[in-house]
Amino acid sequence: MLKFIHAADIHLDSPLLRLEHYEGAPVESLRQATRRAFENLVRLAIDEQADFLLISGDLYDGDWKDYNTGLYLVSQMVKLRDAGIPVCIIAGNHDAASRMTKSLRLPDGVHFFPPEQPTTFCLDDLGVAIHGQSFPRQAVTKELFAGYPPTVSGYFNIGMLHTCATGREGHEPYAPCTVGGLQSKGYDYWALGHVHQQEVLSEDPPIVFPGNIQGRHIRETGPKGCMRVRVEENGAVTTDFQPLDVIRWTKLQVDASQTDDGYGVIDSIYGQLESLPGENHGLPLIARVEVTGASSAHAELAADPERWISEVRSAATDAGNGQVWIEKVRLCTEFPAPPSSGGPVDEVIRIFDAVRKDPDRLESLGDALSPLWKKLPRELKEGPDAVRPDDADWLAEMLDQAQPMLLRRLLSRGKGR
Repeated sequence: MLKFIHAADIHLDSPLLRLEHYEGAPVESLRQATRRAFENLVRLAIDEQADFLLISGDLYDGDWKDYNTGLYLVSQMVKLRDAGIPVCIIAGNHDAASRMTKSLRLPDGVHFFPPEQPTTFCLDDLGVAIHGQSFPRQAVTKELFAGYPPTVSGYFNIGMLHTCATGREGHEPYAPCTVGGLQSKGYDYWALGHVHQQEVLSEDPPIVFPGNIQGRHIRETGPKGCMRVRVEENGAVTTDFQPLDVIRWTKLQVDASQTDDGYGVIDSIYGQLESLPGENHGLPLIARVEVTGASSAHAELAADPERWISEVRSAATDAGNGQVWIEKVRLCTEFPAPPSSGGPVDEVIRIFDAVRKDPDRLESLGDALSPLWKKLPRELKEGPDAVRPDDADWLAEMLDQAQPMLLRRLLSRGKGR
C-alpha cells in the first residue's frame, strides 16, 4: 500500500488579521499560527509513516522579511528527511520565482519543481511519477497542465498544479483548467493548490484541493488541513481530510426576530458562543457575529451600537472561557412590521436603514458630498482611510457612524425636557 500527504497553501509566516487589536487576544499565538499548523503537517506525515509529502504551491506568503522563515522551513524539512520522507514542492503565485529574492539550500530529499517548464520526478523505489511546474511569475494565466509530460508506464502518476480550475470566488484566475482537461492526461491523482477551501473536483481520478492548512481571516472559516491519501495494491485510491489548524475562524448567525430587547439578543448570542469550543474540538476560535431579523430590539441596538458590540465581546470572553475572540459584530436587524412606534427615534432609524439599502439614494448622497470632497486637502483623499463619497461601502460605513451620534443627541434632548 502507498501512503502520501497532499497539502497546499501553507503561507508560512503569513499574519492572521485584525485580532491583534483586541484586548486579551492571543497575539503571539496568532503570529505563530501558520508555523504551528505546518508543524502539525510534518508531525502527521511522520506519525503516518507517509511515503512522501506533496505541497502544491504557496509554501511561502511572498518574499521573506528576513532569513528566519527559510531557516524555520529547513529545520522542518530536516525532520522529514531524517524520517525518510521525500518532499515535492511547486511554487504558486505567492512564492513564484519572480517574487522570491531570498533562498536557502534545502536538505536532501526535497524536490522543488523548476519554473521553466513541466518536468517529471520519479520515486523509483515506490513506483511513483510526479509531474509538476512552479509558477515563473505571479500571474500565470495560460493552461499550464496542457504541457505536462505523458504518464510513466507502470507507475502511479501524480500531477501537481497550482490553479483556479474553472474559477473560484476570491481567487485570481491563474493556470485555469477543467476537470475534463485534467482527466485527459491519464494521471492517477491530481494534487491541486491555490483554492483555500477543501474541495474534491473528481473521484475518478481524484482531483483535489486540500485547502490551506490555517485560516488567516474571516473569509477562511471552518477546519483547515490536508488530504491523507492511500493507494491500495489494486490501484484503488481513498482520501480523507485531516485538520491541522491551531486557531479557527467561524461565523455566527443570530436571528433576533424572537427577542424583545438588547439583552435578549445578548442571551441568544451567549448560548451559541457557549457551544462553539466543543463543536471545534477545543480550538481557540475567532468569530464574526451577525445579528439579523425584524426585531423589537432594533431601535435599542441601533441607538447605541458600541455598547451592544462591547456586550457581545464580553459575552464571548465569558461563554468561551477565554478561547473565543470576536473579529467583528454586525448589527443588521430591522423594525418589525408594523413599526413599534411613530416617534422621532424610530423615524431616524427608518430613514438611515432606507438609505443604506437603496443604491440610488446612496449615489445621490455621494453626489451631494462631492463638492465638499473637492475642497478637502490631498492627504484626506488618499490612503486606506481616504474620504470616498463615490464608494457605496464607504458611505454606508459613514451612515453607521453618524446614526448613533444623532440618536444619542435626540435621546439626551428628550431626557432634558
